[in-house]
Amino acid sequence: MAMHLLRRQVSQIISHASPNPNPTSYFSLARSFSSATDTIRATLFPGDGIGPEIAESVKQVFRTAEVPIEWEENYVGDQVDPRTQSFLTWESLESVRRNRVGLKGPMAIPIGKGNRSSNLTLRKELNLYANVRPCYRFPGYKTRYDDVNLITIRENTEGEYSGLSIK
Repeated sequence: MAMHLLRRQVSQIISHASPNPNPTSYFSLARSFSSATDTIRATLFPGDGIGPEIAESVKQVFRTAEVPIEWEENYVGDQVDPRTQSFLTWESLESVRRNRVGLKGPMAIPIGKGNRSSNLTLRKELNLYANVRPCYRFPGYKTRYDDVNLITIRENTEGEYSGLSIK
């Protein structure tokens, strides 16, 4: 089931990917959102470490692009929530489910602590089975290969990224 959905999403991404994307097209896309009358409500996890600084920069970009977005900020806690077995609270997960849009800053991964990482909790609870990363060549920038666009897909529900350890 998950692979079928993954194939469909990949084909949609590829069909929407412009063969020659340019930075101004992304800005005009943001402008088209800004002409909408409805405000977009999105969950924001600033994260920790450099995450809050990055989250502030992202918010500034959205303000500058005049995207009508209202951020519902949720923070990684300093205590483990027994309902999620993670530093993410159940309420923060419900925020993402309700808004259906979320943005996450970098979050530390506890190693050897016996608790689920926040990243793993988000992947499991929200069924985020694929990490899709498009990478496009921008005209005017010299690269090793010309006219090459790439989409990397990492499956998140099996193996290393699923929280399963092989013994």
